[in-house]
Amino acid sequence: QVQLVESGGGLVQAGGSLRLSCIASGSTFSFSTMGWYRQAPGKQRDLVATITRGGSTNYADSLKVRFTISRDNAKDTVYLQMNSLKPEDTAVYYCNAIREVDGTKVNYWGQGTQVTVSS
Repeated sequence: QVQLVESGGGLVQAGGSLRLSCIASGSTFSFSTMGWYRQAPGKQRDLVATITRGGSTNYADSLKVRFTISRDNAKDTVYLQMNSLKPEDTAVYYCNAIREVDGTKVNYWGQGTQVTVSS
């Protein structure tokens, strides 16, 4: 049973930083892509950033200056460094991991970690 466990969320003042971590456990295979999505109250879940096993990254355009995604393949862990946080970054942040099997993508999701940025 694959589990993605996020940590590192919390309450921070505007301008502050947080580092989220997501550890994948229970897998006997590797994930092609890992990433972060976020969902603010009353809104849809949106892409924050993704990173492939080879290190290629993709960011939401509005976040690429302040956020940095990284990955440790040996530990099946993905990180999100968030700097210069703004109140509009307040959301539940979800970890995502994709396994590709014979051309089919299987998505795994974490339970989410709350990030609250106060003004």
